[in-house]
Amino acid sequence: MFRFEEPAYLYLLLLLPLLAAFYLYSNYRRRKAIRKFGDPILMAQLMPDVSKYRPDVKFWLVFAAIGLFTVLLARPQFGSKLETVKRQGVEVMIALDISNSMLAQDVQPSRLQKAKRLVAQLVDKMQNDKVGMIVFAGDAFTQLPITSDYISAKMFLESIDPSLISKQGTAIGAAINLAARSFTPQEGVGRTVIVITDGENHEGGAVEAAKAAAEKGIQVNVLGVGMPEGAPIPIEGTNDYRRDREGNVIVTRLNEHMCQEIAQAGNGIYVRVDNTNGAQKAISQEISKMAKADVETQVYTEFNEQFQAVAWIILLLLLAEMLILERKNPLFRNIHLFSNKK
Repeated sequence: MFRFEEPAYLYLLLLLPLLAAFYLYSNYRRRKAIRKFGDPILMAQLMPDVSKYRPDVKFWLVFAAIGLFTVLLARPQFGSKLETVKRQGVEVMIALDISNSMLAQDVQPSRLQKAKRLVAQLVDKMQNDKVGMIVFAGDAFTQLPITSDYISAKMFLESIDPSLISKQGTAIGAAINLAARSFTPQEGVGRTVIVITDGENHEGGAVEAAKAAAEKGIQVNVLGVGMPEGAPIPIEGTNDYRRDREGNVIVTRLNEHMCQEIAQAGNGIYVRVDNTNGAQKAISQEISKMAKADVETQVYTEFNEQFQAVAWIILLLLLAEMLILERKNPLFRNIHLFSNKK
């Protein structure tokens, strides 16, 4: 496994394009100034010892050295020892509704964005637990298999939007069934499915799926996103809202009764997600009550520094820059390594 121990230094690489742009602009100004004195070809003949390409080569050597020095500061490392460690934790599968109704903005900034922020906060509070993600609308599929890699979990979370599933609907039952099959076979570990939905366009089978999960020892909690009074569904990229076949604006409402039924069948809790952090706190407390067992995870326990190779490359680049003179060496005047002469 490769990693940077101090990745914050990599932001310095953003300065390199500015340095290159400054050098190219300086070259442009220098050539423009030379043209004021006369024809560039004639000027080159009058200054035979001045190389046209050597200054560029010297700059790009230093440029590469600066870039590699930034990488050096970030401390590149390779994992050298993989061990299986045991930690006390639970397994959490998150089933996130990404149907179009989740774009409604009765919860700010929208139901879906609020749900994604809530999931990110849950992941941030996890330490030894495992987490996986399922997205669903008319269909359900696994977005992230269950893992203890929280960084990957948040990366996958950012990429979630309604375009991932073209079939519209709210297949809560299919999502719960898929989640129940996605846990590890390890025994004695607490397991929970967290369904985050507005309950709209319910397709049936959700209560039965929650009961089946509960019989397997899997708790099903439901977070209802939205308000019972509802809100229109915006059309992305426009100022208009989705309409039915008769031209009426579609209003999507939180189906709170259905969400409560699913949570009750799954021996879990129901919490409404509003514009506060109350839902995140409630579900975190519920997870903390679950039985924790040894969760086996493979992790790299030793990392070897790789700065030596980078340092040698930097040294060679700087040495080459020092050995290349801006003027042509009289001893090598007939060798045109950096010119068009033949």
